[in-house]
Amino acid sequence: MIDEVADLLEEIGFDPETSVLTYRQAQVLALRERDVSQADIAEALGTSRANVSSIESSARENVAKARETVAFAEALRAPVRVRVPAGTDLYDVPELVYDACDEAGVKVDYTAPDLMKVVSDAAGNAVMGRQVSTPLIVGVTSEGMVRVRHQD
Repeated sequence: MIDEVADLLEEIGFDPETSVLTYRQAQVLALRERDVSQADIAEALGTSRANVSSIESSARENVAKARETVAFAEALRAPVRVRVPAGTDLYDVPELVYDACDEAGVKVDYTAPDLMKVVSDAAGNAVMGRQVSTPLIVGVTSEGMVRVRHQD
């Protein structure tokens, strides 16, 4: 099991020198993604289940921070940024985004329902039902990628 994960990490080019994850964190995540229990991982690594839980938690936190950093960097360079105030109906968001993209000459490859789903999924608990409950920034890159950030 550990050898298979080592082979996988090598195959996908994992490098702890350039990653936000340590080698051990990458191992644990790879095993957990294959539905290996924390107890089985602990036994294979010669450590406690509590330690594996801590490693997994830190790894997931590091991945979330890395994703947030990438989203931030993409938002900085996005030619389109749409502020969506709290109280906005989710059904009104596509028109706001399409209008801003038309003005900037950026193409969005999403239908209105697909764009609403992307925004809703990315916004998490900032969208309740059809209502935006926390202000959002919807960024669209020059390649048409949509990124959603909570506006704090």
